[in-house]
Amino acid sequence: MISVLILTRNEEQDLPGCLDSVAWSDDVHVFDSFSTDRTVEIARERGATVTQREFDTYARQRNAALETLEFRHEWIFLPDADERPTPELAAEMQRVAQTVTEGTAGFRVRRREFLDGTWLKHAQLSPFYIRMVRRGRGRYVRDVNEILEVDGEVVELSGMLDHFPFSKGMEHWKAKHDVYSTMEAQLIAKGLDGADASWRAALWGKDFHERRRAQKAIFYNMPARPLIKWAYMIFARGAILDGAAGVKYANLQAWYEGMIVRKTRELQRGVASRQSSSSTD
Repeated sequence: MISVLILTRNEEQDLPGCLDSVAWSDDVHVFDSFSTDRTVEIARERGATVTQREFDTYARQRNAALETLEFRHEWIFLPDADERPTPELAAEMQRVAQTVTEGTAGFRVRRREFLDGTWLKHAQLSPFYIRMVRRGRGRYVRDVNEILEVDGEVVELSGMLDHFPFSKGMEHWKAKHDVYSTMEAQLIAKGLDGADASWRAALWGKDFHERRRAQKAIFYNMPARPLIKWAYMIFARGAILDGAAGVKYANLQAWYEGMIVRKTRELQRGVASRQSSSSTD
């Protein structure tokens, strides 16, 4: 069997559906950041083991869960509260967990993002995510938009993981990405992203995540990033083929990129101003 780990903070709306989608597991853990709604009550009513920890960063929160919780099984499935494994993916994960060799340490799945009831087949930027890892063989890096680094081979599964990022409404999505943009800007301004901004890594990195990090590092050095991102999504990826939902999503992603650019510049100006003041003292 497979253990399940779900991180939560005020997820009373999405958590029931997520728990229903992993009801096949006999070891479900909810790692909560002291929710103020009914999240904890819902989790306990449905038989999940609840542990609480004060939130600091996304990577540290996830690592704390992986390192401190007592999982019953060797494999851990890692869905977010607004994600649902399809029945086909659930069956596939349970099958491969019993047959893979010791060298395999993680499984990558394809995620389907939905907006206004439409699968953003062309518009979504990162369709592949590692969502199942062998116990003790994975660790998250990067404080926001965290990446799971796995010690061993990662195998891609064919089943789909459905994601509903707009389940709480557009304003909730914008508020969440306002926070994300601040954290992204802080990483960029401080030079703490840690990615190799080289075309070699971007094109021929050892895996999808290394290539993705290098691509983002190169992108951060480009001018007019919001416009470039919008044009890339609409024309290169074909977001327009997803109809109105695809165009809306491209607009939202351009808005998000603009927030990162503006906040990064503000932080960098603040650093430059402090350095100038220090040099004249």
